[in-house]
Amino acid sequence: MTLGGVKLLHTVVWFFFAACIVAVPIAGALGQFQWAAILSGLVWIECAVLAVNRCRCPLTDVAGRYTDDRADNFDIHLPLWLARHNKTIFGPLFVVGELYVLVLWLGSAR
Repeated sequence: MTLGGVKLLHTVVWFFFAACIVAVPIAGALGQFQWAAILSGLVWIECAVLAVNRCRCPLTDVAGRYTDDRADNFDIHLPLWLARHNKTIFGPLFVVGELYVLVLWLGSAR
């Protein structure tokens, strides 16, 4: 694999999980609580992988083998500002989405 290949893979994986985070509250709003739970579960698995790897994506370490560059986006095709603030943007979005779905789900059980 090349650095370009790792960056492409990392970008696809990032996009998948970003889409899951955005889709969780949408699924909840549509009353698709099973889908919301599946999407949430996938994101929680990603969170566990990141936690085990000291809050870093394992693909960052793979990309690091191909370059000495350590800019925040050296390992992914994202704008520098988004790569730098990725967790501070998507972490709260995920938490708020989870709480929103929980409120909807509890309200639907009445």
